[in-house]
Amino acid sequence: MNHDIAHAGAQVEAHKSATPGRNPGIDLLRGVSIVLVVMHHIGLRIPLKEGVLASFVPKRLLNALIYNGYEAVFIFFVISGFLIASNALSRWGKLISIDVKAFYARRASRILPCLLVLVAVLSVLHLLGVERYVISRAGQSLPRAIFSALGLHLNWYEGRTGYLPGNWDVLWSLSIEEVFYLCFPLICLGLRKQSLLVIALTLLALSLPVSRAALQSNEIWQEKAYLPGMAGIAMGVLGALAAARFRPKKQWTFVLLCLLGTLGIVTVLCFEGLIWPWIGNAAMLLLTFSSVTLVVGLHWQASGANPWEIRGTGWLRSFGRLSYEVYLTHMFIVWPVFGAFKAGVIDARWGFVWYVPGVASAWLLGWVVARFLSIPSERILRRRLMQTKHAPQPRRDSTTPNEPAYGIQ
Repeated sequence: MNHDIAHAGAQVEAHKSATPGRNPGIDLLRGVSIVLVVMHHIGLRIPLKEGVLASFVPKRLLNALIYNGYEAVFIFFVISGFLIASNALSRWGKLISIDVKAFYARRASRILPCLLVLVAVLSVLHLLGVERYVISRAGQSLPRAIFSALGLHLNWYEGRTGYLPGNWDVLWSLSIEEVFYLCFPLICLGLRKQSLLVIALTLLALSLPVSRAALQSNEIWQEKAYLPGMAGIAMGVLGALAAARFRPKKQWTFVLLCLLGTLGIVTVLCFEGLIWPWIGNAAMLLLTFSSVTLVVGLHWQASGANPWEIRGTGWLRSFGRLSYEVYLTHMFIVWPVFGAFKAGVIDARWGFVWYVPGVASAWLLGWVVARFLSIPSERILRRRLMQTKHAPQPRRDSTTPNEPAYGIQ
């Protein structure tokens, strides 16, 4: 059995690496981000500050590990915008020359299989009355939740009615992303000039602190509104345009960008409470700008002969490659882990022990979904949706990134 799993795992990795130019640095950043999301949802239920670790690990570090799920999603937004725009530039040369049909076909084949299966499974669990999967809040219903998930406005639905059960709730970010990508190729073609597109993207990217401040009367909507999330994606698209146009030759330039980007991300993740009184919602703009700075630096560095691969981070890069599947399914792991914690199998002070099997199981479930659902479904759908008109093949360039899925892709 172990041999079969290893063989299947090799197949998954082969598929994920089939497109040339997989960037190990960006995969690592995606991996760190998805692990932060998983740990956040475990940490909300098994807090570390009340356990053994709190006696010798700084509180700031513990908080950074388990309370940065929201910030991690914005890092995903930036990565998503960067990778999808980079792929579009590789295929069509300019964003204003984008093939709308091919673009939509690629997005649909990547997103829909897992989304449809997830919604179907959650609907069955609700109808069976399974605890923590039943939609019971006043003003909410299963048909309306299904419609909001498939209609890409689950974030708005939660803003109006309150939080849905955890497995539904994760779909808020997908609603933002896919509405952006539904509009993106049409706007690119409609503006006709890349200079106008850059101006529009810049205004959207810089609007992040303003849009968040304007929505502070509704905590849920402030977190999950379209404009703030789209601002993060726009920042990533701008990064892709800059990376395609400019290419510094000095190695120290890549290193400096990566260091500055990492410093900015760490500042927000670890010291947001300290900088918030000074810059307020601009902290999220600092996060998205730092993220795109790091991603562009990693992109340029990987275009050389020796892309960086940090030893001991292979497992995190694997998380990055499976980020979409892990994101959509990890709550199926969080609930059993929380149940075991509540059952008192281990002393509550040692709750941190549950994080390791929780994170590892989230990866395993994501791998299973990728191996048996998303990879074969994506192949079939792309073949059928694009059989009448094949999109131009991407240039065989070592900097061409793979298609992402969730930015939480």
